[in-house]
Amino acid sequence: MHDAPDGKQLLHIVIGGELKSLDSTEFRDLRKVELVGAYGSYSEARAAWKSKAQATVDNALMRYFVIHAHKLMDPATDKDHR
Repeated sequence: MHDAPDGKQLLHIVIGGELKSLDSTEFRDLRKVELVGAYGSYSEARAAWKSKAQATVDNALMRYFVIHAHKLMDPATDKDHR
C-alpha cells in the first residue's frame, strides 16, 4: 500500500512512550521509547498508531507519534504527501 500518487514508498515510523508532562512532547525515559514499526505508507502507519494509542488510553502521559521519515531522507518528497 502506498500513499504517493506515483506509487513510491513513503517511509513512516511509529514510536511512542511516556511523556514528562501533558503539555510536552519530551519523553520521560528515552530508553523506554517503543519502536512500533516502519511502514511504507501513511495509512499503514496511522493504523498502527491508532491501535497503540487506543491500547494505552488509560495512561494520559503515553503518546505515540508517526514520523514522516521519507521527508527526512528526501526533502523533495515533502509536497502534498503525508
